[in-house]
Amino acid sequence: MTGRPIKAIVACDTGVSREAVRAALPLVGTIVDVVGLVDSLEDAWPIMQDTPNDLLLIACADYSDRVRYLIEGAVKQRPERPVIVLCEGQANGFVQRAFEAGADDFISLPESSGQVMFAIQKAIARKYGASLAGAVATGPLIVVVGPKGGTGKTLVSANLALGLGAGQKRVAIVDLDLQFGDVGLSLGLAPERTIYDLASSGGTLDPDKIGAFMTSHSSGVDVLLAPTRPDQASAVSVPFLRDVYTHLRGAYDYVIVDTPPGFNPEVIATIDASSHVCMVGMLDALSLKNTKLGFETLDLMGYSGDRIRFVLNRADSRVGITLDDVVSIVGRKPDVSVPSSRDIPRAVNEGTPILAAEPRTEAARSFQALASMYLHDGDSAVVTKATPTRSSLLRRRKAS
Repeated sequence: MTGRPIKAIVACDTGVSREAVRAALPLVGTIVDVVGLVDSLEDAWPIMQDTPNDLLLIACADYSDRVRYLIEGAVKQRPERPVIVLCEGQANGFVQRAFEAGADDFISLPESSGQVMFAIQKAIARKYGASLAGAVATGPLIVVVGPKGGTGKTLVSANLALGLGAGQKRVAIVDLDLQFGDVGLSLGLAPERTIYDLASSGGTLDPDKIGAFMTSHSSGVDVLLAPTRPDQASAVSVPFLRDVYTHLRGAYDYVIVDTPPGFNPEVIATIDASSHVCMVGMLDALSLKNTKLGFETLDLMGYSGDRIRFVLNRADSRVGITLDDVVSIVGRKPDVSVPSSRDIPRAVNEGTPILAAEPRTEAARSFQALASMYLHDGDSAVVTKATPTRSSLLRRRKAS
C-alpha cells in the first residue's frame, strides 16, 4: 500500500466556479493531490503530457464540443487513466454524451466531497486495480458519538473494536476525547505515547510514523491514546486529524473514533471524514432528548441516515420509558440494545471489555451483533466499489 495521494489534473471550462470545484474535492493534498489546475480545456493537454498524473477531472458548466473532445482525447492518450466529469449546470442529456465519449463517471455540482471521493475510488479501482487501490482511504471509519456525556460511548468503542478484531480484521481506535479520554483505561493500557506526542513530533505523517505512536492491545487492536493532560488538547488540530484519518484508513480494515460529548470542530471534521456514525444513547429522558438533537444535527450536516447506527445502552432499565417511547422521541428504533449488567462496570474497572471478560453474557452478544453489522457493511462496500449500484444507475438515467 502506497499511502500517497491520487495525482489529479483539474481542467475547468469557461463559466465554471473554481470555488464549487474546490469544495467538492476530498481532502486536497492528502487523498487527492491536484498537480495541475487550468482554466482552459485546451491548456490541459500540455499538462497531461508533461506532469505525472493518475486522474483527470473535467469541470464544466454545461455540455460543449470542447468537453467531448477533451474526454475522447484523454481516453485515447491514456486508456488506463480515469476521467470524471464535474458539471455545475443542468445535465440535459449531457450524462449520456459524457459516457459515450469515454468518461468513467459524471457528478453534478454541488456535491459532497464524500460522494466525489466515492466516485474517485470506483474509477481508480476499475482502471488501476490493486496498483493504486492503496492510494485512497478505503477502510471504514466509524465515529462513535453521543451529544450527552456518560452514555457509554467509550464502552461501545472498545467492545466494537474487539468484535471487529475477532473477525480477523485490522482495527485501530482513536481517542478523540482530547481532554478526558478513557479508551486506554477501558482497555487497561498505559499511555506511554499519545496523540499529543504524535502532533508535537513535527514533520510529515505516514502510516509507519503514526504506528510508532500507537499502543497495541492484547487483542491485536491498536490505539491512538488521548493526551494525558487537558492542556495538551490544543496541540491537536483539525487538519492534523484529517491527515491521521487518511493514513489510518489506508493501513487498517476498520478505524473507530471515540468522541467527547457534543459537536466541537474536531468531532464535526471527524464526521465529515467518516464512512459511518454510531450514535449512543441511554434510556432516560435527557439522553433521549439529546440523542434526537444529535440525529437532527447529522441530518443538517447532510449525513445519510442509512450510514448511522443507533445503540441504546442500558436498554432494559426500569425507569418508566418503553421502547415505543424511545421511537416516539428519537424517531427511530435502536439497531442494537445493550442490556444493563453488573458485569459491565466490573469489566471496566478491570480494564477488560465485556466482550473479552464475559463473552457469553447478553451484553457481550449485543456488542458482537453491532460488530457483525459493520462487518457486513464492509463486505458490501467491497462489492459496491467495483459495481455501480442500482440507485446510481437510476440517477444517471434521470439526469440524462
